Amino acid sequence: MHNTRVAPVILSGGVGSRLWPLSREAYPKQLIALNGSHTLLQETAVRVADRNRFSAPIVICSEEQRFLIAAQLREAGIAAAEILLEPVGRNTAPAAAVAALRALQRDPEAVILLLPADHRIPDTQAFLSAVDRAGDAAAAGKLVTFGIEPTGPETGYGYIRRGAAFDGRNDVHHVDRFVEKPDLGRARDYAADGRHVWNSGMFLCRADCMVEELETHAPEVLAAAREAVAAGRTDLEFFRLHGPSLEASPSISIDHAVMEKTGRAAVVSADLDWSDVGSWSALWETCHRDNEGNAFAGDVMTVDTRNSYIRSDGALTAVVGADDMVVVTTADAVLVASRDRAQEVKSVVDRLKQEGRSEFKNHTQVYRPWGAYRTLQTGDRFQVKLITVNPGARLSLQRHYHRAEHWVVVNGTALVTRDEEEILVRENESIYLPLGCAHRLANPGKLPLNLIEVQSGPYLQEDDIVRIDDDFARLADRV
Repeated sequence: MHNTRVAPVILSGGVGSRLWPLSREAYPKQLIALNGSHTLLQETAVRVADRNRFSAPIVICSEEQRFLIAAQLREAGIAAAEILLEPVGRNTAPAAAVAALRALQRDPEAVILLLPADHRIPDTQAFLSAVDRAGDAAAAGKLVTFGIEPTGPETGYGYIRRGAAFDGRNDVHHVDRFVEKPDLGRARDYAADGRHVWNSGMFLCRADCMVEELETHAPEVLAAAREAVAAGRTDLEFFRLHGPSLEASPSISIDHAVMEKTGRAAVVSADLDWSDVGSWSALWETCHRDNEGNAFAGDVMTVDTRNSYIRSDGALTAVVGADDMVVVTTADAVLVASRDRAQEVKSVVDRLKQEGRSEFKNHTQVYRPWGAYRTLQTGDRFQVKLITVNPGARLSLQRHYHRAEHWVVVNGTALVTRDEEEILVRENESIYLPLGCAHRLANPGKLPLNLIEVQSGPYLQEDDIVRIDDDFARLADRV
């Protein structure tokens, strides 16, 4: 295997609900720079950027996030081998199956490295060392997972109990068993006994071995993945998996589908400063903290506050007399929680979904392949947005049947198509788009274009868009 470049597979299907309100379903935590200039997705891609060791990565993500992910990879200087689009989320086992099949199509001796996109591993050399140490076991047909040496009694992670040493090694073991997330008492025992490690959710194996074990232990998953790949199609820079085929797969993790059942599981012990950043308290632990134990981000002020995580993505956020708290402010939501109950934020997200509120899914700023828009005000039969169009980009040629629009250019120059007309609209100029007209907005300049859009009409939702032509092949998309 030392002569074979490993094929990284970056799994970017998670929604990060425990980091709400910063992480939203349409813009999850792996796409956010939580603690530095790079997002977690970018950090993961850069971690496997050495092309002497690794081939270009395969990325698996939702259709909704495809343009964001492609843009972030370009920004990080990473060219993906391909970006596979899941029309529906089915957990990590179908994703692993699809990745293994696609990797084998490229190389019948492919070795794949499955990596969640939302993990933080600041020491890249320690990570690469762990991958190297897993190589022999993977070449021998083992499905190797990476076990993190516990730093304490963590109840938010699953555990792996190490069995006999593999090939006389003291850092690679056969897996004795996988253990679900424990209560605090058992977590203390696991952290102290020297046999248990945290289950990182990262895996290294030959792709053909993964397929064999899926065939044995999860044949329905593999059959659905085969059909999803065979009936898939190329769409711009993406490969769109066949939706009905993937929907037929059970929704199950690779741990439950294969790793807990196979006799070929091995674990490499890795002493990494690793976190899956699964909650606000976990993020607090990864951050630089002041002498009072506080971690800050954004416009924040504190008085007599200790051991807290306080973040603002907008308004000044002041906290007085709080200990062990999480306070997070975004443009449309505020979270206040005890740090030791930060895992329960997911229940807020579940309730938002049940009540039909949009805050679980979208921020006020929504990203599109051409730029972004931010909702500024919504009222009875009107809506006001700030629209930003990237240099050289343009929106689809479209019409609306339920609303008219008025555009006012704040800065930059807009090239507007209105039915048969093409009109340049400059800074501090405006244009009216009557209901039903075919129109398009383009930025012909070298700087971002910003304009205010005022919509008026009886129905103002984004699905009142009929696309006539689109640079991003979204004619069938509803938004």
